[in-house]
Amino acid sequence: MNKSDFIIRKTCIEDVPVLALIEQSAAQIFRQIPSLSWIADHTVLPVDIHLSAITAGTSWVAVDHNGQPVAFLCARIYAQEFHILEMSVCKKEQKRGIGTALLYTACSWAKAYQLSAVTLTTFRELPWNAPFYTRLGFKILPESLINPRLATVLQDEVESGFPPQTRCAMQLNLSHFNAA
Repeated sequence: MNKSDFIIRKTCIEDVPVLALIEQSAAQIFRQIPSLSWIADHTVLPVDIHLSAITAGTSWVAVDHNGQPVAFLCARIYAQEFHILEMSVCKKEQKRGIGTALLYTACSWAKAYQLSAVTLTTFRELPWNAPFYTRLGFKILPESLINPRLATVLQDEVESGFPPQTRCAMQLNLSHFNAA
């Protein structure tokens, strides 16, 4: 699938049943890392979170030429920040630019909405996590710049089983993002 093989649109309620399947498929990549393989069977984003993001207009799907969702990005607005809760691309469609396109769409929307930054939490070392976001302009926040909201997210991740030293908070300053 190349960029002409998918379109990105706002998520609708009818998409919700397939979003968990996409997230579960995307998580299978963790099976290649023994210490993180449990993530492949971990819980997915709750339906109510998806419904809230759909209502707020902060969720997008990438759909294939048959109109079938193959990826999604779900986010939430906190004050002047746009926080990505989850971005997943089904396993068979990974490494084709779909995640980049979803992220670009969300960042463009956030900038047009006059938000100041996009935030997320992710793994520091995994190539499809922090290094991927770094290539797109995100910066790992030093501990001194992690706000209480992001600190709580990171703590919740540790409590659900993520090794603390592997996680980080990242931010993209939207004043540096070119939405053109």
